[in-house]
Amino acid sequence: MRARLVHDEGGLRTFVAVLETGDEAMGCLTDLARDEGLTAAQLTAIGAFRTAELAFFDWETKDYRPIPVEEQTEVASMTGDVAIGPDGGPLLHIHAVLGKPDGTAVAGHFVRGEVRPTLEVVLIETPGHLRRRKDDASGLPLIDLREGGPDAK
Repeated sequence: MRARLVHDEGGLRTFVAVLETGDEAMGCLTDLARDEGLTAAQLTAIGAFRTAELAFFDWETKDYRPIPVEEQTEVASMTGDVAIGPDGGPLLHIHAVLGKPDGTAVAGHFVRGEVRPTLEVVLIETPGHLRRRKDDASGLPLIDLREGGPDAK
């Protein structure tokens, strides 16, 4: 993965990351967020995967059901955010829509993806900090806006 800071104004930064064949996307993006000290950011990406895994959150079991994708796909849409996780490190929450060769699509919570040939990612830092806390009802680490900054209610 190659990444570059392309804009920095008033403490808000924009990064562009280009992942290459063989890179594992979630690991690379988590490393970038950690290395750059991102505590609140949004991300978008397009590109392609050799293989990927998405997931669907099952409300009844309070667990993710894996959706393996064992074929080349186009990343038609990938969007998400970066926040501070319960462990104090960056936690990425990303969803993706992957286009299959026959024109159908599969979508869900992004778990992992092996890039082939590229994944182009834009990360835009947002003001303040976002923190995730475990939600009792779902068991998920959800954004807690009570700790989001001076305007949080």
